[in-house]
Amino acid sequence: MKILVAYDGSGPAKNALALAAKYAKSFDAKVYVMTSMKGGPSEKPDDIKKAESELEHAKSVLDAAKISYDARQIVRGLEPGEDIVRFSKENAIDVILVGIEKKSRVGKFVFGSTAQYVILEAECPVVSVK
Repeated sequence: MKILVAYDGSGPAKNALALAAKYAKSFDAKVYVMTSMKGGPSEKPDDIKKAESELEHAKSVLDAAKISYDARQIVRGLEPGEDIVRFSKENAIDVILVGIEKKSRVGKFVFGSTAQYVILEAECPVVSVK
């Protein structure tokens, strides 16, 4: 079994990582952790460092739990939702875990919803975690 955690370091993403660790132990699964950044001049150096730091945290959690994993920071010019769905297809992922945070209607309209995109577009089951 292959489990993908869409990871941005937020509280819900950390909860998704914890759930992935439980699933991995129960199903002898490999966990894929990915952070997606669009890249280009719009990315700020501080945001890149924060993403790298958060990914290192995810690695340390999985190392401590002795879980097989592959952790990647992906930058290929896509929106995070598109990256997550594409990665899941390319790697034959069995289930995606994505953290969700409540947004207002205006917030969704202005900023979009990565989780909503993944839920609607992924070809495998998606588990949303608060």
